[in-house]
Amino acid sequence: MPKYIIEREIPNAGQLTAAELQQISQKSCCILNDMGPQIQWVESYVTDDKIYCIYIAPDKQSIKTHAERGEFPANSIAEVKTMINPTTAEHNRG
Repeated sequence: MPKYIIEREIPNAGQLTAAELQQISQKSCCILNDMGPQIQWVESYVTDDKIYCIYIAPDKQSIKTHAERGEFPANSIAEVKTMINPTTAEHNRG
């Protein structure tokens, strides 16, 4: 199933309290439970003015539906095509 990165523009996101982040997370999880197992939230990264979320979903429309139902912004939705990390640089000695 495809993996997506969602960019959510939320002014002062980095200033949200633990309680506010918990409320947002609970709302998101309730909507995901209603939508079924085909869409999954993996993790999110909070920066000063944005939250970047990693989701597994069948398509972009599922991500948009989740955002609309939760009244969360989804300013950008990009499908991950491949992943790289420092081990990608290693020479294959096989």
